[in-house]
Amino acid sequence: MKGVILAGGTGTRLYPLTRLINKHLLPVGSHPMVCYGIERLRQAGITDILIVIGKQSAGLYADFLGSGDNFGVNLTYRIQDSAGGIAEALELAFGFIPSGERFVVLLGDNLFLDDLTPFVEKFKQQPSGSARVLLKPVDDPRRYGVPVFDTDNPDLIAYIEEKPKKPKSQFSVTGIYMYDDAVFEIIRGISRSDRGELEITDVNNCYAKAGKLEYDVLQLWWGDAGTLESLREAGVYMKGVLP
Repeated sequence: MKGVILAGGTGTRLYPLTRLINKHLLPVGSHPMVCYGIERLRQAGITDILIVIGKQSAGLYADFLGSGDNFGVNLTYRIQDSAGGIAEALELAFGFIPSGERFVVLLGDNLFLDDLTPFVEKFKQQPSGSARVLLKPVDDPRRYGVPVFDTDNPDLIAYIEEKPKKPKSQFSVTGIYMYDDAVFEIIRGISRSDRGELEITDVNNCYAKAGKLEYDVLQLWWGDAGTLESLREAGVYMKGVLP
């Protein structure tokens, strides 16, 4: 199984820091943010990893992470020239993922304490062509994509509402997704949203509509580190995760 970390984007909520450096290279504790996703994949036995990055900090990524050997992984890089949505960034993994192979996708600013291993093992048992997402209960789900569960099969998500005014559950969909190579055909079949992006929620809802979207719930701390406040919080919770 392979891993994909999406670490492009402009990080506008972290200006002016991200005018200087890509947000996924900002320090969380004593390490750049992206290192924690690499470690979580490695811990789950996933060592062949693609990182999708923006061109702004490509040289910094290559200089700091190199081949990945110092981190116990093998890294490949692809450049996302301009921000066009999470699904568009994910499409750059086409060709890196062999036919029929399963893989784990992490958004680079999603930081968490759970071990991915048990979730990955469950995903391996799912039928081919299905998907799995990880959820987390939150205080204000209106800020996130919110799952609505299938009333006939509680193991499935019926659909995901993006930032609903009246959420139907207290769960958010985190930036941790599991697919096989069938996802690339789904991405090619969706349309751009009103903001001109290919949305990962639309991708996941294609699986949900087909009855192929399963889930797990993170038990420990999770945060998206997309604001100055959450970046500081992440530094507290992630302390000691990496040597």
